[in-house]
Amino acid sequence: MSADDFTTALVTNGQAWMVLSLSAVVPILWAWTLIMHFGRPYTLRFLGTLTLRFGGDVWWLSYVLLRDGLMVVTFSLSVLFLMPNLYIGLGLPLTAPLATVVLFWALVVKFLRDADDDPRAFQAVSLLLVLASVLYIVPQIYGLEAADQVEALDKLAGLGGIPAALVANSDAGLNTLAWPIEWLSLGLFFLTGGALFVRYLMRLGREPASQLEQPTA
Repeated sequence: MSADDFTTALVTNGQAWMVLSLSAVVPILWAWTLIMHFGRPYTLRFLGTLTLRFGGDVWWLSYVLLRDGLMVVTFSLSVLFLMPNLYIGLGLPLTAPLATVVLFWALVVKFLRDADDDPRAFQAVSLLLVLASVLYIVPQIYGLEAADQVEALDKLAGLGGIPAALVANSDAGLNTLAWPIEWLSLGLFFLTGGALFVRYLMRLGREPASQLEQPTA
């Protein structure tokens, strides 16, 4: 093996190892994201017991920073699943791109509306987060992680075909739903981003409604 062949193999295998390792870590981030999001009532109850205003402000800001930061980190890592060469080539979870798009929608709701003060916005974010987590965690666990348990599943209940059906690519071949899901996810992702950009341009230079409603002296 030449030095060029060794370098190519090292880079290719290193890339695959890194992406697959990140895909295995993302469910942990999802679990923490859901815990922090649905832990909001506990945080509010705890704030009610604090007698020092400064301590309450620090606690609330720390909670919001950690909660929203986890969502952003999870989304940043999930963008990898929108890359066709990684999604198809490495056989990542089948619905991982859709999970990325749904998580993006949850962030859009938090960006456009105050989910902490608006109950409907909080419900929308909650539903989107649950849907996105299911779309990723289920195929990750029962597809990618269960790939080496095909024989055991087949002997147990004849479910040996489930792991191959929940990943984009496997030893059984390319999943027929992989490319449609990838292109649909990319289309929805760019349409959402484009809509946000157009909305920003249309509102550029306008004064907030709260300032327009203020009476003049």
